[in-house]
Amino acid sequence: MTEAIQPTAAPPPRRPLVMGVVNVTPDSFSDGGEWFDPEAGIAHGLELWAQGARILDVGGESTRPGAERPSVAEELRRVIPVISALVAAGCLVSVDTMRAVVAERALAAGAAIVNDVSGGLADEAMAPVVAAAGVPFVAMHWRGHSADMQSRASYADVVAEVVAELTARRDALLDAGIDDEDLILDPGIGFAKTAAHNWALLRGIDRLQGLGHRLLLGTSRKTFLGAVGRARGEERAPLARDVATAVTSAYAAQHGVWGVRVHNVIGTVDALDVAEQLWEGSHG
Repeated sequence: MTEAIQPTAAPPPRRPLVMGVVNVTPDSFSDGGEWFDPEAGIAHGLELWAQGARILDVGGESTRPGAERPSVAEELRRVIPVISALVAAGCLVSVDTMRAVVAERALAAGAAIVNDVSGGLADEAMAPVVAAAGVPFVAMHWRGHSADMQSRASYADVVAEVVAELTARRDALLDAGIDDEDLILDPGIGFAKTAAHNWALLRGIDRLQGLGHRLLLGTSRKTFLGAVGRARGEERAPLARDVATAVTSAYAAQHGVWGVRVHNVIGTVDALDVAEQLWEGSHG
């Protein structure tokens, strides 16, 4: 009698890296300019690092729906001093920008990653800058600037269309000289998406993983988390969405996502600790 072959446990998913958000903007939807002053932004970044963030994402342009863009000079004024100080303190820093000149200056100041919510579509010079620098590049699914992006939230099948559009963007970036291993993809939760679209993308995260690149997930404090389980007019305020965010981070961990971008690092680290323990306890 042939001995039955016992199924082997699936390998544990990789624990996502925690990317802490350092907004140096006066009009962020989540913190309302609390870290706009460079010294405050630096102190906040150092606090997030001490709490367990392994990347600090410094951005000087709000991407909330309806936001207007700052000038290039103003964006540089906001981010470069903060990046320089955090790098000098030993932190791994990414710059959150859609502008090639800002990315170039940020890399010169010590940033190691470029996180572009437009995936290089907002500035045709972005891909050549990143390719020449040979640094990791986060390319998000994007359909337009914040001022009118929600008017483009129309999909017959949001998961299939985001996968297709990210695939096209991936191919264009590779053709532009960005190394395959340097490319990180982001489905763009909340960007030209309704709440229903966001939930569908989270449920379809394995199809996004099927693109074969590292995946960054950014759900933190977004409106759809404020509305879930609440009646209209009783939605959670942005600062009250950290528990809901942590739940999505734990969910992402179970699906092997490379990184989660969050405002509240402590809650996410706790959620990932619990998710990791549960996984190890059932598969150890």
